[in-house]
Amino acid sequence: MTRLVEEDGLVARVPVELIYEPDDRTGWGPYLSAADALKLDEVRQALRRRDIVGAAQHGDVFEMTRVS
Repeated sequence: MTRLVEEDGLVARVPVELIYEPDDRTGWGPYLSAADALKLDEVRQALRRRDIVGAAQHGDVFEMTRVS
């Protein structure tokens, strides 16, 4: 699965793995691993700094352009 991270006209498509617990009684699932959550935070911080190379280490980076 992928998650999109958007900051200031830049978007990163980051692959993550959702964790499903078959006996989850809390109703909180599915959820991300701590490593994937930290990865998304790193990508968001890199996009805020306009560090495209840093964000691209974790996924594809795109620049959004308004059409109309």
